[in-house]
Amino acid sequence: MNSVIFDMDGVIFDSERAVYNIWRELAEKYGFAEDLYEVYIKCIGVNSDSTRKIFTEHYGSSFPYDEYQKETSSMYRSRYDGGNLPLKPYVEELLQCIKSKGYKIAIASSTGTERVRMQIDEAGLSKYFDIIVGGDMVTRSKPAPDIFLEAADKLGAIPEETYVIEDSFNGIRAAYEGGFIPVMVPDMLPPDDEMRDKADFIFDSLKEVESIL
Repeated sequence: MNSVIFDMDGVIFDSERAVYNIWRELAEKYGFAEDLYEVYIKCIGVNSDSTRKIFTEHYGSSFPYDEYQKETSSMYRSRYDGGNLPLKPYVEELLQCIKSKGYKIAIASSTGTERVRMQIDEAGLSKYFDIIVGGDMVTRSKPAPDIFLEAADKLGAIPEETYVIEDSFNGIRAAYEGGFIPVMVPDMLPPDDEMRDKADFIFDSLKEVESIL
């Protein structure tokens, strides 16, 4: 066992709630707040194209997703760029532990690669990661396993010997489908029976992940 792949949003950064709160502000401003939480939850762990599809399938083809997404992105950057995005508890301590044991470490995030690199760099975490794979580097979004397989390939890692640390249902599904060792640290949604079946480990916090290394 010599490799660990991290998701980013909801695992490294406490960003899923931050994004949801911004979408909530926008939804109340423009009058589409009804069912927003249920729609947003479906978008966690997927790329921008899949998110657009989820929103327009729910709110209708005339829903101006691109316009709203641009506005939420602007709000997000004004609040959190420059190293202001909060880290999840114990993330740096876990990264230090993993690195000290000689593991290779990657990020596989549905967020675009350039933005992943920027956020990781601004948080001072770049030194921990050997490989960064963003959502724009693969064609299929989670729950397809492509992004994890791409990260494993770049690491020279064997999926069956590689931990994938995820918070989202789609991320766990992708790790399971790819033959990895899925480790769930839930963020906005508690695990259900499907997650308990597909995740090898479920922990309340990143601190507990150290116990399996």
